[in-house]
Amino acid sequence: MKVVAKPIDMIAKFNKEGVPTPVKFKIAAEDQSEVTIKVDRVITRHLEKLAGNKMLVFRCQSAFNGIDKVFELKYGLETCKWMLFKI
Repeated sequence: MKVVAKPIDMIAKFNKEGVPTPVKFKIAAEDQSEVTIKVDRVITRHLEKLAGNKMLVFRCQSAFNGIDKVFELKYGLETCKWMLFKI
């Protein structure tokens, strides 16, 4: 997987304990158009500390142009910001 580390607009569900689950996100393509990607499956979820910042890391799977791709999304617990980290 390649590290891209781009901020994204996310729609997520939260359970009663406040744990998010990604549903779909929007990212800017190379030609400045916006692409919406639905998260088909969350494979794993774990907590990591990066430079003192707690982040939830989601390894997910979705279909891009008919091909299943695995990618990583990160959610900053202190900043409440989402990032497409690896694809």
